[in-house]
Amino acid sequence: MSKNLTRRGFVASSAAVAALSHLPIARAADPLKVGFVYVTPLSAAGWTAQHQEGRQQMERTLGARVQARHVENVSEGPDAERVIRDLAQQGHRLIFTTSFGYMEPTLKVARDFPQTAFEHVSGYRSAANVGVVNARFYEGRYLAGMAAGGVSRTGVAGCVAAFPIPEVVHGINAFVLGMRAVNPAATLKVVWVNTWHDPGRERDAALTLMNQGVDVVTHHTDSTAVAIAAQEKGRWCVAYHSDMRAFAPTAQLTAVTHHWGGHYTRSAQAVLENRWQPGAVWGGLREGMIGLAEFGPAVPEAVRVRVRERQAAIASGKFHPFSGRLLDNVGRVRQTAGSLSDEALNRVDWYVEGVQGKLPGA
Repeated sequence: MSKNLTRRGFVASSAAVAALSHLPIARAADPLKVGFVYVTPLSAAGWTAQHQEGRQQMERTLGARVQARHVENVSEGPDAERVIRDLAQQGHRLIFTTSFGYMEPTLKVARDFPQTAFEHVSGYRSAANVGVVNARFYEGRYLAGMAAGGVSRTGVAGCVAAFPIPEVVHGINAFVLGMRAVNPAATLKVVWVNTWHDPGRERDAALTLMNQGVDVVTHHTDSTAVAIAAQEKGRWCVAYHSDMRAFAPTAQLTAVTHHWGGHYTRSAQAVLENRWQPGAVWGGLREGMIGLAEFGPAVPEAVRVRVRERQAAIASGKFHPFSGRLLDNVGRVRQTAGSLSDEALNRVDWYVEGVQGKLPGA
């Protein structure tokens, strides 16, 4: 999760890799202590829930070789540094920090604990013992937009968005491009709540959108509030982070789901085998870090087939959601051919054609 993401794709330098010799080899009988820092309270679904699921997958896979601990609801800033430092002092040799605002505290603590491996989720700055990891959320967003475009009767969807930063903006854009692949006239309204997790504000934003005539809502916020509101009001929703069918059994069309367990397991295994490196990982459908939940009954079979075909094409590298000619929502040509690079995606500060309104700060 990020609040000011500007780039990814960092590749560790040879000097940084060489510095890994500082990491000690644990005795075979010692379990690897792994720490996790979560920015929101642990709940049944959402961003933090998916990281917790990933942690549990790591524990199931590696068994007694690892011993994990998590600290939840840690605010970004001084509190984060205190918690990260405490985990390092307690002997956690691998620490995952799971919010963009943890980047500077992670780097600061890492300098004082060169024998500890740190991985920062959604950041872009690495160090001798700090790696970065994130997912190509926009791949799932595009597919979910296709499902929404194939169901919406009004052709107008709504999004409850957290912060107007590139990761959220290109997710909105991907959703609209997916909608318009099915319905070329589809549009999207956006309400910004400027928080990752505030169920009350998220619900109010969803209700505002529904009062404006949208019949499908999605979100880039952490709670189940948007899905629950859609269920209560008889509208459709596309959930984010987690499959939220339990909260919106008839409203949910699908969900863009995040899967961190494979990566967490590989990183822990690498530390155990003294081969961990502070590189950068940005995985998507191909790597299994992003998925699409089961379709709800409202999604027509023809749309399901189209989405599955496009999903296979994205996973194989044959199709990119941001490919071809792209216009922004004021008619300027942003791309004539090809596809947007990672660097371009991570500095996107414009809406694609079909998004209503003006991006805050633009």
